[in-house]
Amino acid sequence: MTKKLSILLLAIAFMAVSVAGCEPVNPEPPVEEVPETPEDLEPLKSKMVISDNWIFEGQPVLTISSQNPNEVEADAAVKVYFYTDKKKQIDIVEFTEKVPAGKTKEIAVQPNVILEPGFYKATCAVNGKIVRSFVFGVSPSQIVSAPDKQPDFDEFWQAAKDELAALDMNATLTEITSKSSSARKVYLVEMQSVPDSPGGEPVIIRGYYLEPQDGEKHPVMIHFFGYDDQKPTSKLSCPSGGSSAEFAEFYLSTRGQILNNRPANLREPDGKGDFVNTYGDWFAYNFGNRDGYYYRGAFMDCVQAVRFMATRPTSDMTNLFAEGSSQGGAFSYAAAALSDYPFTAIAPCVAFLGDFPDYFDIVSWPGSTARDNQGSMTDEEMFAFLSYFDTKNLATRINAAVIACSGLQDGTCPPHTNLAPFNNLPTSDKEMYYYPEMKHEIPSDWSGKYRKFFKERIK
Repeated sequence: MTKKLSILLLAIAFMAVSVAGCEPVNPEPPVEEVPETPEDLEPLKSKMVISDNWIFEGQPVLTISSQNPNEVEADAAVKVYFYTDKKKQIDIVEFTEKVPAGKTKEIAVQPNVILEPGFYKATCAVNGKIVRSFVFGVSPSQIVSAPDKQPDFDEFWQAAKDELAALDMNATLTEITSKSSSARKVYLVEMQSVPDSPGGEPVIIRGYYLEPQDGEKHPVMIHFFGYDDQKPTSKLSCPSGGSSAEFAEFYLSTRGQILNNRPANLREPDGKGDFVNTYGDWFAYNFGNRDGYYYRGAFMDCVQAVRFMATRPTSDMTNLFAEGSSQGGAFSYAAAALSDYPFTAIAPCVAFLGDFPDYFDIVSWPGSTARDNQGSMTDEEMFAFLSYFDTKNLATRINAAVIACSGLQDGTCPPHTNLAPFNNLPTSDKEMYYYPEMKHEIPSDWSGKYRKFFKERIK
């Protein structure tokens, strides 16, 4: 081949390439815009929506609110575990919802199984991340916590009341001048109550009494306290007389607790010495011995507080009220059930001591203390012993109006134990308030609620 022919062939090849559009002979495929993978998306922002205070009449519908911060649609893979309040898993609900770009979607979740009246726990997750675990209720007014009173339940408590009635109250009053006002004087009251065991020495119990100074009779309100600290370090608050004399009031400290568990430097100055708890852990004291158990004496202390108020000239015992939270809620039930003076209304808040057989299966305490002190008792024997002090049994004796409240997330006195006495009340004049996010605490609006309830029922 001549040199000129070689050059011609190269020129023809170059022209062929040019005619093809000046593109390479073997072009790379065009780069396409590939959508972002889920790993590249910002996570959904999900939260539980409180609907119906998480108390449902019939089959519940839980709501998850999922916000999609991305510019493309995203998946919400929902997984919800359902448990009984005794921690038994009963259902798993699993599905995926599309959440539009930049939008928030309300996702409804229903269990696959029909839930009977009771309290349940749901653990809700979206895209593998737990949104929340929480307790909710289904038709709580229909929950049955059947009384399990022993055949001699009434006789047992009548014997305790007879012992109290035969005792000289021997009440002494010491004015707390720093807290008294022109409307009401404030007194430290010391008085005798039943022995820790029949035949023993009477026990001194104490409280703060606020006595109106106008010479008129006033409705009576008794306040009961929650479970005390074993080793308190902060000063105990003493109520003041205030500017109103609407009620004659008594703040009772049951044996070994509150006032009876404070040295002089942790009380408002009253000229007395140290008051010392000799019971140790009150729930454990004489556990298994019904005649010497702490709560036999403590319940009689509550009755003695009513008897004390009946001795005061400014007390209108036809308008008798009581309130308390936690242990104080149990004391409110006990006082109304065992007092010879009929109560007009009581206000137990997040009440303690309800339905022990179920209580011990739902949360760890006080069941752990009971097990530690069970000794040779069988479970049947232990629950028979505790039945004398169970508020679900005491409630059957109450005819007063009742306003009560429960925190659904309460891990100390869970809602089931609050409903046990409440549902066993024979009265129709009763109201239960549920606080969906509340744990074991007193709601900020509670005082206003129960005082309004009381005032509406003053005769």
